[in-house]
Amino acid sequence: MSTNTENKLTAKDFSSDQDVRWCPGCGDYSILKQVQTILPELGLKREEIVFISGIGCSSRFPYYLNTFGMHSIHGRAPSIASGLKVANPNLSVWVITGDGDALSIGGNHLIHLLRRNFDMNVLLFNNEIYGLTKGQYSPTSPEGKVTKSTPMGSVDHPFNPLALAAGADSTFIARAMDRDPVHLREILLEASRHKGTSLLEIYQNCNVFNDGAFSPFTDKQSKADNTIFLEHGKPCVYGKDGNKGLKLDGAQPVVVDLSSGDNSLEDLWVHDKYDRFKSGVLMRCFDTPMPDRESLPRPFGVFYQEDRPCYEDLLQEQIQVSVQRKGQGDLDKLLKGTNTWEIA
Repeated sequence: MSTNTENKLTAKDFSSDQDVRWCPGCGDYSILKQVQTILPELGLKREEIVFISGIGCSSRFPYYLNTFGMHSIHGRAPSIASGLKVANPNLSVWVITGDGDALSIGGNHLIHLLRRNFDMNVLLFNNEIYGLTKGQYSPTSPEGKVTKSTPMGSVDHPFNPLALAAGADSTFIARAMDRDPVHLREILLEASRHKGTSLLEIYQNCNVFNDGAFSPFTDKQSKADNTIFLEHGKPCVYGKDGNKGLKLDGAQPVVVDLSSGDNSLEDLWVHDKYDRFKSGVLMRCFDTPMPDRESLPRPFGVFYQEDRPCYEDLLQEQIQVSVQRKGQGDLDKLLKGTNTWEIA
């Protein structure tokens, strides 16, 4: 992969000439802007970057970037991106998908992409609804969600995308939100630098069919008391005045009041993104409180990261070993085979 140092590109260079056709106020605009902003930081030529999407509102993404791209098949973007990475390991490959596209019809494709650990980035736009098909419940819609397809409320138990990624042994698991562009940009950069499959769930507001689904975490009045921004090696502190924190009670995270004098920063949980167990506990921090315990904040940032060989590198090594042992292949001989029959 070459490095573009002579003529440094800008965000404008990555903007295509296509009219952006999302609903006014859609969270996708913010995500697109931040992706266009970080792409010049990769130091690559535009033809070395590819965006592959499935089907859904988020999957319009490749049209709006001045790179190579493909608007592919419902749920199959991970498979197409995998084939592309095998064919040309030097490309920077990005998969754009939504909660319906990735976790319903594409669920099986996503988990195998994560376990194989191709060196690519998956941006999963989660708005907890089917937006393109006009407001049906999705695999991440909360229980009881009333939609056009669940008029009495959904009885489905929703997916936790990050826990699903952990179960598939993803090597980079993170969460950001459309309405915090500064933080989103930071996590996009971290994801792009990771060698392996990075899974970034992005809370994205669908202002037409599910407006305000994430308002406790995005509104200025409630954000500080309902979100915690994870930083590797730093204690888990949050709250408007930094007066709250998390600590572990056995294997259970609990909220403590730092202003009471009963707890200090030294007592708090220090985030370690390389600790699989503790990262898994954080992924389960949803806003349903345990009995007699304060509701837990929703974490954002990099939950977990590890170094593991990438699929395409292992495959190329295997090919080289085969060539050393058997020489270059002959396609004609392979097609003819070694078994022949004579017909009298």
